[in-house]
Amino acid sequence: MQRFLVVTADDFGLHQAVNEAVEQAARAGTLTAASLMVAAPAAADAVRRARALPQLNVGLHLTLADGRAQLPPDEIPRLVDPSGRFGNRLVLDGWRYFALPAVRRQLRAEIRAQFAAFARTGLALDHVNAHKHLHLHPTVLAMLLEIGAEFGMPAVRVPAEPPRLARRVSGNAGLGARFGALGLAPWLFLMRRRLRAAGVAHNDHVFGIAASGSMVESRLLALLADLPPGATEIYLHPATRSGEAIAPSMRGYRHTDELAGLLSPRVRDALAATGAARGGFRDLAAAAWRGRSRDP
Repeated sequence: MQRFLVVTADDFGLHQAVNEAVEQAARAGTLTAASLMVAAPAAADAVRRARALPQLNVGLHLTLADGRAQLPPDEIPRLVDPSGRFGNRLVLDGWRYFALPAVRRQLRAEIRAQFAAFARTGLALDHVNAHKHLHLHPTVLAMLLEIGAEFGMPAVRVPAEPPRLARRVSGNAGLGARFGALGLAPWLFLMRRRLRAAGVAHNDHVFGIAASGSMVESRLLALLADLPPGATEIYLHPATRSGEAIAPSMRGYRHTDELAGLLSPRVRDALAATGAARGGFRDLAAAAWRGRSRDP
């Protein structure tokens, strides 16, 4: 089977230092995509840079946790605090999405608002994923597919990280990957089936979960030396500053080291050596990779 590779920066728009890194890595030719947080503090700066980077494929990084909402707090009081920020209680919020109709109504309104905000940028929508992978939640996924269809959503990230490679690439950071993969298997199976039924393209594999915030040069090189067949996404969090300078929840993130990896000549050579076609998720869909993924 052939290989297709998407290299993505998440949290585009979160901070100007993130935007600077995205621009540098895109101009270097290693970064092919970025996921935009439309309500984040530096979103307008991110959009301005993206318009000057035709080679960069930009998607929506749907934010429903640990970030700002698009709608004002008085319209979605069951989702955000008075300042308009989502919390980070993923399990509790997941149960609320299932159990509370009023929460679901506000959730639907916020998801629609974020899609509409992306559409107003004038950028072509390359893909959609969610901060903290919340689009794995069946309620969120159903709304994502329904609303995404209205906005021409071409592709969605499936957060399926192969445990064997995750452990090899991430070392101790990947020890929990096997158990995590087993726990997520039913949700990933459901996600793939629903995406295929909706005609939405998706990746086969993703890397960046077990080693989130530390996809540095050595890990990129180890992964590229054993890149699996099919459609793979590698996602990172590059920035020109690190850790809490970007966000309080990212205390241990090695943003600048991830940027250094993306700018590394060794990584650029390793990318070329894979022989993989590279681009965004729209290229993935256009190349008829859709539906090639294997159920876990």
